[in-house]
Amino acid sequence: MKKIAKNLSKISLATILILSLFSSIASAHVEVTPKTSPTGEEETYTMKVPSEKDIPTTKITLKMPKGVEFDSYQPVPGWNFTTQKNAKGEVTSISFETTGEGILPEQFQQFIFAAKNPDQASQVAWDVYQYYKDGSIVEWTGDEGSKSPHSITDILKESSGQMPGMTIKQPKETKAAATTTNNSVPFILSIVAVLLSLVAIGLAFRKR
Repeated sequence: MKKIAKNLSKISLATILILSLFSSIASAHVEVTPKTSPTGEEETYTMKVPSEKDIPTTKITLKMPKGVEFDSYQPVPGWNFTTQKNAKGEVTSISFETTGEGILPEQFQQFIFAAKNPDQASQVAWDVYQYYKDGSIVEWTGDEGSKSPHSITDILKESSGQMPGMTIKQPKETKAAATTTNNSVPFILSIVAVLLSLVAIGLAFRKR
């Protein structure tokens, strides 16, 4: 029985580690929402920033995508806000820098801003630079599937047969389906881990 208990403890530990790993992967990315928005409209965007390291995040810089016009931001207690502009006076990036401890390990912070969408249907990529207290920088500028992907928003044209302010349904459903698929990965892995545990238990009893 002691041998069986030892095997079970090893299996349980492995299962927990697997689930924790995939859970952290699924939730660790910097994200800008919403994922879809109408052309030419002013949208309220939310940038969610988790702290992935064992040290605080002290600054966040977001590059404004081409065609997106920054308008305003919601103040965040404990954070200073600054912008960078080009020769035409257009905002090219916005930054939030902490005046306190910053985003501590196992925490996240949301930064809200308003911007006008491009007039043409397109995909806009939100390049974000995350600064940590030790001076290291994580660049969320990669393509989907990379180690540090940028967040994407689909800018969609309104259908001529819809009421103003309503966006096209089909792309949203497609996007939702993709999100559901991505969110189901940890669940599928947990089922596999449980099945492996049951197999190991059966083998342990057979060895008796």
